[in-house]
Order: sequence, then C-alpha cells, then structure tokens
Amino acid sequence: MSEPRSAPTVGQVVLGRRLLDLRERAGLKREEAARILRVAPATVRRMETAEVALKIPYLQLLLKAYGVSDEEAESFVQLAEEANKPGWWQRFHDILPGWFSMYVSLEGAASLIRQYEPHFVPGIMQTEDYARGVLRSGAVGQTSPEDIERHVALRMQRQALLTRDNAPRIWVVTEETALRRPVAGPEVMRAQVDRLLEVTQLPHVTLQVIEFSSGPHPGTYGPFVLFRFAMPELPDMVYSEYLTGAVYLDARTEVANHLEVMDRMAAQAATAQRTKEILENLRKEL
Repeated sequence: MSEPRSAPTVGQVVLGRRLLDLRERAGLKREEAARILRVAPATVRRMETAEVALKIPYLQLLLKAYGVSDEEAESFVQLAEEANKPGWWQRFHDILPGWFSMYVSLEGAASLIRQYEPHFVPGIMQTEDYARGVLRSGAVGQTSPEDIERHVALRMQRQALLTRDNAPRIWVVTEETALRRPVAGPEVMRAQVDRLLEVTQLPHVTLQVIEFSSGPHPGTYGPFVLFRFAMPELPDMVYSEYLTGAVYLDARTEVANHLEVMDRMAAQAATAQRTKEILENLRKEL
C-alpha cells in the first residue's frame, strides 16, 4: 500500500492532478485503473488527490496503461521522485502540525500571495524577537521554551522566499491594530517597524494598513491568505485558519468571494506610500 504522510508537497499535488487527467484522457474509470494495480479504487483516488506518495512501480504501470510514451513516462517518474523528497520544512515535523505543513509548501510554490492579517504583523515579515513574543503569548498547554524556539526558527526560514530568485509577488493588508498592539516591549516594536519599512522597499512586496479612521470593512470575519500559482494544474486557493486547524478552499465561488473582499479592503486601506508614512510616524512614537 502507498504510504500516507501528514501533508503532500505541492509537487505531489500537481502530479496527482496530472495523473487524473491522463486517466480521463485514456477513457479509463478509477475502478479500471485499480484493477491494473490490483488495489482498491480508493488507492487510485488517494494517488490522484495526493493523499499518499506516488509509488514509482504503481506509477509506471499506470503511465503505460494510459498510453504515455516511454520518454514522457521517464520524465514523469523523475518528477515524481523529486516530488516525493521531503520539503525543507519537514525538519520541523516535531512541532509543525500537518495542517500547516501544507501551507508552507503552498507558500513556497506560489507566484502570488495575498494576505489579510488583522491581529499581528504577518509571520513572513516578523523579526525574531517579535515572533518569539507572539508565540509565547499564544502558547496553550504544554508548549515548551524549546518548542517555541523551533517555531521561531521555522518562521525565520520561511522568510527566505522574500529575497530568493524568482520571489513571489506578496501583497499584504493589515490593520492599524496589528501595528499598535505592543509585543515584547518598545525596543522589539521599534525593530519590528524598522523591519516592515525594510520589507516595503522590495519591489515585489506591497504592504497596506487599514487605519482606524477608515471604519468597518468586509474582511472583519478573520485572517485569510490567497495563493495563485504559475502551474496550470493548481487552482487559486484560499487558506483560512482557526484555533486548532485550518481549511483550504479551492472552489471557484469561494475563492472569488475572498478575492472580491481582498480587493475591496485594498481599495479602502491606505496606499502603499501612505502606509510607509504611517510606519515612519509610528517609529517616532515608539
């Protein structure tokens, strides 16, 4: 049986969708593919939905049955072997919940990330000390100081995508509340504002603040993230987090509704230039 894991890599999701497309193009039902492998139809479904890793012998049998040429099949197998390799974040498997592991994979593969974060500075823009203060305040139960440091290290490593080659377009809308809520003292907040001013100098990063004076807006239900990908197999996706988990939405109607809300918030928020002024003024106050 194929091996399950906590969360698939984006590569496995893409290849699973390609495998589904090849099967449908070949005119085979899932039950027929299952007979080729001598497994239950549910196993084929789990391969196509990336719920399990792609076992290479199974993959080779299916590609042959689907009429894929030897050259194309070899290329597919090489991609599957690469996709099956653990992501860098799996070094943090001891503290990384499965529902967030998928987020880190999507974040690293996205070409566009649009985020609404009303409560704190977004994690991808936090300093170490600010992140540590947020994580300590949010620790529930038996979270140890060592685990918190591991979470901080993970958060800092995620920030590498800000300056990597072919970095994604990042567009964040946050609340004035997030900037004025004190975390770990004035020195930490000063450094955090400096970090935001630094990040806004990056050409592919846009930060907008919704000021108190702008009144209510349609995004007050809670934070969410929109992902867009260059790979045609992956649809736009919305990530929404709650206390003990998260949901990933890719239905067109749901994504469209979140996109409309994000656009309306961006129109209501301070411009990127005005946001820099807000940060500079806040820096003087601290």
